[in-house]
Amino acid sequence: MERSCKDVQGGRESDRCHESTPLLAAWWTYLSFAILMMFGYLRDFIRRIGLETKHSALEQNRMKDFVPLYSSFDGFYAKNIFKRLSHCYGRPICSPPTAEVDVLERTSYDENCHFRLTGKKRRCINLASFNYLDFVGNEGPCVEATAHALQQYGVGVCSTRQELGNCSIHEELEKTTARFLGVDDAVTFGMGFCTNSLNIPVLVGGKGCLLLSDEKNHASIVLGARLSGSVIKVFKHNDIDDLEEKLRGAITSGRPRTHWPWRKILIIVEGIYSMEGSIVKLLDVVRLKNKYGAYLYLDEAHSMGALGRTGRGVTEYWGVGPRDVDIMMGTFTKSFGAFGGYIAGSKRLINHLRAYSYSTTYACSMSAPVAQQIISSMKIIMGEDGTNTGKLRIMRLATNVRYFRQRLRAMGFIVYGDDNSAVVPLLVFVPGKAQAIMEELFERNIACVAGIFPATSITTGRIRIFISAAHTREMLDTVLSSISEVGDRLQLKYSL
Repeated sequence: MERSCKDVQGGRESDRCHESTPLLAAWWTYLSFAILMMFGYLRDFIRRIGLETKHSALEQNRMKDFVPLYSSFDGFYAKNIFKRLSHCYGRPICSPPTAEVDVLERTSYDENCHFRLTGKKRRCINLASFNYLDFVGNEGPCVEATAHALQQYGVGVCSTRQELGNCSIHEELEKTTARFLGVDDAVTFGMGFCTNSLNIPVLVGGKGCLLLSDEKNHASIVLGARLSGSVIKVFKHNDIDDLEEKLRGAITSGRPRTHWPWRKILIIVEGIYSMEGSIVKLLDVVRLKNKYGAYLYLDEAHSMGALGRTGRGVTEYWGVGPRDVDIMMGTFTKSFGAFGGYIAGSKRLINHLRAYSYSTTYACSMSAPVAQQIISSMKIIMGEDGTNTGKLRIMRLATNVRYFRQRLRAMGFIVYGDDNSAVVPLLVFVPGKAQAIMEELFERNIACVAGIFPATSITTGRIRIFISAAHTREMLDTVLSSISEVGDRLQLKYSL
């Protein structure tokens, strides 16, 4: 009998149902955006008739000869709405992004157009970094190995993999990655975003191919799909019925106008969705791709290292064999404390990418010290360093995640995603409340980030919290106490 995600989870869905936006919260959200836009258009009108401030006049005169970078609405939104919140984003830090981080304080003299550092810094509990397994720091075996690689190879390679930029450490990294994932081979790249955006076009291309993409997939996947020139169909987030309906329709109808069969159908999903905190229903997706003869592309940027008993990601979490996934993609920017990405799978797939990928042909190779950081952290996770440090970190992360999520829900907050996801979206809805909670928490020495429209839909503004194995129970309790206090003041406990 075929298993589904419901079978594994004891009859319940793999991820929590996304609670509907409360009617009052939705009403306030629309009203807030309407007021912001009304004042934005008023400000633009005042600028046009020459009644702007002295600074605005100077700014307009300075920029008059430049071509606009955005469409009219994008420019309007960035200038009149997002700029009001911009002081909460992109705050500079001056320490490793571990459980705590030093944030430089800054001020603005021109309505957030420019910022000036005050010379002060604030030590904050870090809820804004993807440091899931705490491999970022100034000491430890990873740092020592990386320092040795720096002395041996230098900082940069200054060439591509297909020219003089292929070092022995790159080949060691790829062999270690393939062994860690349990597949034939892997190829690595110097940037996680480009791993998707520049390699999807190499795997599929032209109108004879069909891409079925989850509506919540990352921007790098969206860009890669568009660059491929393939036909793209979007299915509802984590909705297996909608995916099967589109697969069935594609098989029966064929290509538009010609009705010829599709040359290739590729399903693209993520292990953990970075804005939603939900875990893909992988068992059902694999069942469908086998049933309809499609291929599966799995992005494990946020799930590799952060899910599974031994940190092997969403395939281990669901008990799916890694060879049941045709194309395994992931990044080293989260659990491994470095940067770059990989694609893993069969020898034939990886040889094709090594020969034709834009990233191996035109992009500079990954820095050797970074490659060593990844190798060291991966071997610790696998226990090849002779300790159980990696296992303990994975267990501590899982414990922290479940504790934090359950406490938030018990307090009455609306929290999206699965109980085992280290990405914790806490819904605030109203854009002004997103700004207020970030400022209030920063005053309490807690650093977090928010996501509002257009990163989310208009009525699902949120703050995103990332839990780490580095967080202690005392830190989490401090954060929970502060969030509860701020939530009471801002009336964010919508589930009470």
